[in-house]
This record gives sequence, structure tokens and C-alpha cells, in this order.
Amino acid sequence: MGDARIDSIVRELSAWPGPKINSHKSASQFFHTLAFLAEFGLKADYPGMSMVVGKILEGLDEDGVPTLGGVWALCDAPITLYALSLMGVKDPRLDSGLRRLAAQPRAAGGYTCSVSASLGSWRGPGKQSEPCPYATLVMLKLFLQRNKDFPGEFDDTISSCAECLLDLWAHSREKHPYIFYMGTDFRKLKLPTIWYDILHVADVLSRVPGLGSDARLVEMLEVIESKRQPAGFVPESVYHVWKGWDFGQKKDVSPTMTEFIAEMGKGVAWSR
Repeated sequence: MGDARIDSIVRELSAWPGPKINSHKSASQFFHTLAFLAEFGLKADYPGMSMVVGKILEGLDEDGVPTLGGVWALCDAPITLYALSLMGVKDPRLDSGLRRLAAQPRAAGGYTCSVSASLGSWRGPGKQSEPCPYATLVMLKLFLQRNKDFPGEFDDTISSCAECLLDLWAHSREKHPYIFYMGTDFRKLKLPTIWYDILHVADVLSRVPGLGSDARLVEMLEVIESKRQPAGFVPESVYHVWKGWDFGQKKDVSPTMTEFIAEMGKGVAWSR
């Protein structure tokens, strides 16, 4: 807290919703940055954040779903809701937004590509009968964060989303819905947890109650552990916008990544 880089990010977010979306994968999208700050420990009362939170709440649609310029997709709204919850923002409209997103179409246990009505029938490059791995991942992340506020309401959905992701890992050579692969690029160590990659998926799955001994999750963590160097973990892929951080380079051990992996592995029955 008080780090000049953090304060710079908060000032940048005051221009919410930020740059026009050309790709949800872009690390410069404000909703990804908001989630980073939330996971870093920032709360809504941090200097400058009240303006950001205010703008997000002003942009809620009639169902309480956060929008970006009046529209939302299942690969952005859940991330914003997750970050707001982690920052301690309380608003009954956000509860309505959560339930609105939870009611979106499902397939094979996960969530399909869904967007606000104003975007019409648009969807990503996949079949309606397939789950979108990324939407499923961020929805699972949101449910796990909010589960304490809705005891038992989303337990079955959490289990089915987790099973969907674990099944995709177990059949990574055959199943690539919406062109999301779990191949070489997926398995590269990368922070922050923005897109569909092994650290993001393993981190979210490690939070699911009862999965600590699941062989598929253990295998995923062992793939990560196999990349450990004597002093810790070195990033294998980076986001250019984070080049000023220890995880924004590929030459040296990243203390942040090393600590992140240590925390992620707690409670999971794997050998280290």
C-alpha cells in the first residue's frame, strides 16, 4: 500500500471503463487491472478507489450487472463483480447481478458464451452446445468469492464448473471448446492471472472445497512444480504492461510468483 505503482494504477482506473475492448485477453483492460488490485489487497476505501467504484456502480444495468459502455459479456462482468466483492463493496444490486449471471445458459457443466441483450446473438467461436472454458473459469472464481454470502445456493454450480475444467484438463488433447487449448502456451507460468492459463485455472480450482486430493488437480500442480528452480519460479511468459514488476520479466526468479504458487498449493495433496 502506498507504492507509487499502485497509486498510478488507481489514477488510471479513474477513467473507467477504460479503453475500448478489442480483445478480452488484453492485459490493459481495466476490469483485469481492477481484479489485480483486489487480489493485491486493495479495498474500496483506498485513496482514489471510491471514484472508480462509483463509476462502476453507475454503469450497472437494470439487473445489477456491471457493464462496459452499456454492454457486458460473460468474460468481463464476472471479473468486475469478483473484484468489487474482494474489495468489500456491498450493494444489493450486485447480488441481483450475480444471480443474473448465474442464470446464463450452461453446457457440459460449464457456462456458454453469453452477452447482454444489446449485443444481440453475438458469441465467440464455439458451438452453443459447448462450454466456454474462460467464462466457466471466471464464473467459478466469482461463485467461490461470493459463496459465503449465499450459503449452499451455488454449491452444485461450483462443483459442476470445477468438474468441467478438470475434465478439459484430463482430455486436453481432444477437447478445445471455443478454441481454448491446454497445450504448451497454456502451461507457461504467467502472472497476473488474467486469461486462461495453468496458474489461473489451478489457483481457482485449488479454492474449491473437497478438491484437495483430486488426481487431475494434483497433476496440474505437479506440472507447475516441475518448473521450480532452486531459488523459486521464473515467469515463462509475460504481459508487456506489467514489465515494471518482478513477474513482468523472464530472466530471474519472481518472488511474487513463487509466493503465489506456495499459497495456491496449500491444502492440496501434492508432493513438493
